[in-house]
Amino acid sequence: MPPAGKMHAMKTKEDEPFSKFAAWMKEAQASEPGEAEACALATADADGFPNVRMVLVRNADADGFVFYTNLMSDKGEEVRANPRAALCFYWKSLARQVRVRGITRPVSDAEADAYFAARPRGSRIGAWASKQSRPMEERSELERRVADYAARYEAGGVPRPEFWSGFRLHPLSLEFWQEGEFRLHERVLYHREEGERLWRKTRLFP
Repeated sequence: MPPAGKMHAMKTKEDEPFSKFAAWMKEAQASEPGEAEACALATADADGFPNVRMVLVRNADADGFVFYTNLMSDKGEEVRANPRAALCFYWKSLARQVRVRGITRPVSDAEADAYFAARPRGSRIGAWASKQSRPMEERSELERRVADYAARYEAGGVPRPEFWSGFRLHPLSLEFWQEGEFRLHERVLYHREEGERLWRKTRLFP
């Protein structure tokens, strides 16, 4: 027992958001007709205009949310120029939403290599062939590039392109939203300042 007169706070699952997110994701994976890992990624360009698009989060734990991309794509360039970003998961089958805001940082080369090697061969060839977000005259141009790279790497493995990697979004806030009757939704926000470890939990009006 702690010495008399001293209180030692015990950290529980209610004090941090990742256990709750993992539980919600597990339920979504069992109930969603599509990929439960799909979410909207919001970034901003050099003029401050927001961009949002769907991505697949390939890992989510206490270290953050990992997604991969062509580094020369719009999202790759925007994240490198301004690391502040946001994610939004929406699971229609469960009437649930999770919003995440935080700071992105590149994953290690080893982590990117391991994930790239686990992708289907066609996806690895596609990563080489696609000049993601760049103008394309005809679909045949992409098809020709796919054929060229498939032939180049026919005899061996397909290495990860240096322009393809991942980012980990380290969250500063996660908001859990559960639909309620008469739009009296349940909203719980976990938030912390950059560099802090402990989370603050706040209930929000719907």
